[in-house]
Amino acid sequence: MIIFLLMHLIIFIYLFARLIVPLNVSKKIKFVLTLLIFAASQHYLLRFAFDSLSTPELPRLFIMFEGWCFATVVFLFLLVLGRDLFLLFRFVFTSGRRKRESRRYFAKKHSADRRKVMLALTAVAAAPAAFGVSQGSRVPAVRQWDEKLPGLPKELDGLVLAHITDLHVSPLFGPDWLEALVQKVNAMQPDLILFTGDMADGQPELRGMDVSALASLRAPYGVYGCVGNHEYYGGYRFWMNRLQELGMTMLENSHKVIEINGRELALAGVTDPVALEFGLPVPDVKAALADAPEGAFKILLEHRPSSFEHNAEFGVNLQLSGHTHGGHIIGMNQLVARFNGGHVYGWYSAGPSRMYVSSGAGLWNGFPVRIGASSEIARITLRAWE
Repeated sequence: MIIFLLMHLIIFIYLFARLIVPLNVSKKIKFVLTLLIFAASQHYLLRFAFDSLSTPELPRLFIMFEGWCFATVVFLFLLVLGRDLFLLFRFVFTSGRRKRESRRYFAKKHSADRRKVMLALTAVAAAPAAFGVSQGSRVPAVRQWDEKLPGLPKELDGLVLAHITDLHVSPLFGPDWLEALVQKVNAMQPDLILFTGDMADGQPELRGMDVSALASLRAPYGVYGCVGNHEYYGGYRFWMNRLQELGMTMLENSHKVIEINGRELALAGVTDPVALEFGLPVPDVKAALADAPEGAFKILLEHRPSSFEHNAEFGVNLQLSGHTHGGHIIGMNQLVARFNGGHVYGWYSAGPSRMYVSSGAGLWNGFPVRIGASSEIARITLRAWE
């Protein structure tokens, strides 16, 4: 929490120092511009004022506007920082006219053309921010995969999985959005529907009703899920009970054996590492697979992908995960991967084990931006090696 607030404060101070202070305008205009940048960059304070960091109970359009303002400020910070680093490099390593031009950019007062530069940078930042919010808040598309998996019995060839993760149901992703998603999932006619955590954000009594559409999900072999970190923030036991009421079997360091075409499939799920902060059981893949049939094909549901290589050692054939949101933005995805064991999106291998990391259906509305990391519902058709 403190790190987030500190990062936002740094963004505000830097933009204030590099854009507002040097402007050759009246103090009133500077004051107004300062307030605007502060409000946009410190949107966490607004969240605390209207409920919590998880989600402010505000209208959807306002949350989208808030997200656009914050994303614009973040992109503007990166543009200004990039410009300053370039000009600093040119000032240090060049001479003559270019050195003098670079020096003028670091002068105490900006001329009229520098004000134009500030407006241009703001416009350049605002456009991708608007695109990113529109992409981040839409109903996800279906992404189809036909995947050959080592060890898959021929009897399970053609089995269709619907993998959904990171719904983050909230005022941004409300009941209408979820109803549209459920209709898409049912239209896929999956054999199994599998969720990998982060179902909702906000007050349990509100979100508990918002997820009611999940009861309409249909699959011949059932609907299963594991928890993500956000289930703990919103009341772990409440969500376990509520999701069970809606027809979802929650796997908490446990597994279920499903017989399909005469072959056994062991479907397991684990908890999330944040459980340690709440005095609840932490992930235990060994316990989750205990007593699973020896020859069963093993599918593991785990919200975070970082333990994939460890899980593979326990004979997991296929792991499904989320949590990363696909990295949100091209370029930023590499940073997200570093915090998730090198995994951010798509298919990964560890020996004969495979893992699919989905970019997620929704996202945490504190940064509702996607650029080059589209939301998705994954339709995975399992194929046996010939």
